[in-house]
Amino acid sequence: MSMRDNKPATTARGERHPEYRKAPLTRRQFAGRVLTVAGIGAAGGYLALAPEHWPGSLQDATGLRGVDHPEPFRLPDFRVAPPAGKPAVGIGRTGPANDNTVGQRLSKALDALGGLAHYIQPGDVVLIKPNVAFDRSPNLGATTHPAVLEALIHQLRALRVAEIRVADNPIESPADCFLKSGIRPAAEKAGARVFLPDGNAFRMLDTPGATLIERWWFFERPFRGVTKVIGLSPVKDHNLCSASMGIKNWYGLLGGRRNQFHQRIHDIVSDLSIMIRPTLTVLDGTHVLMENGPTGGDPSNVKAGDAVLAGTDPVALDAWAFEHLLERRQPPRYLELAEAKGSGRRDYRGRVEEIVG
Repeated sequence: MSMRDNKPATTARGERHPEYRKAPLTRRQFAGRVLTVAGIGAAGGYLALAPEHWPGSLQDATGLRGVDHPEPFRLPDFRVAPPAGKPAVGIGRTGPANDNTVGQRLSKALDALGGLAHYIQPGDVVLIKPNVAFDRSPNLGATTHPAVLEALIHQLRALRVAEIRVADNPIESPADCFLKSGIRPAAEKAGARVFLPDGNAFRMLDTPGATLIERWWFFERPFRGVTKVIGLSPVKDHNLCSASMGIKNWYGLLGGRRNQFHQRIHDIVSDLSIMIRPTLTVLDGTHVLMENGPTGGDPSNVKAGDAVLAGTDPVALDAWAFEHLLERRQPPRYLELAEAKGSGRRDYRGRVEEIVG
């Protein structure tokens, strides 16, 4: 037999000859192929199901994993210690509710804390975080009332701050929410700069001690160069966590798929209390959404009040508002969790000053 006879028979075009028969697999070859297929399947299962922080995992809770971003950053502590002997919560009242006296109520609440000038200095860059989550008109109580925002901006400008910024990351269309709520017109009329979110405005934030957002996407752009931060929120019912007030307001700074936190709503709200250490928190007690929160929709759900609150202890502030403005007895569990994380104290007794008249 010649050397040619030992080669597999082929056609002139290099195809297998019709009489060619492939040799059967040995047991060892068959077992090897089965193990290879099983290994590929196991690796695929690992990549698809492994927790996001495990090597090679395909999990992507934020939806932004493949996006290039800088190293995680940390926010500074924006708190300012109140003057000696001043309370944690200030309340300003001036009688029947109307927009013409909102500024007076705000001034009284801040005076109870030692005055706005103690916390804000000339040249500060101040960020105000209102609640602009929904495309709602101001009278529905689902968003920060523009009259309170405008009053706060005027008082900040009187202190000769360098810049005032207003920012939020709404659930619904940002442009529509800022317009319909009246927040954008009020902010710009009073002399503040409005920041709306876009895909390049977020950055990974490192929050040591957080349960769910130790590293999470954050609306970072409006915070660049900021020296003081003020939360400004309505007081309203919330169908998942009983109430949305000062602490819950910071939820609007999260990016990514934040709706996944609804299953652990009290954990996430308590995380927010350490994510932001604000200079001040202001609550609007003139339009209180008593039920059907957080979205509202019916003016009959809104109770007209006569108070504006300010505080340096957000836990005490929320606890007082929950009891006296929402008129409920059992505080939401996130306040207990926030206190355990060192964000403040629920017991406000002896720590509140009210100025009326």
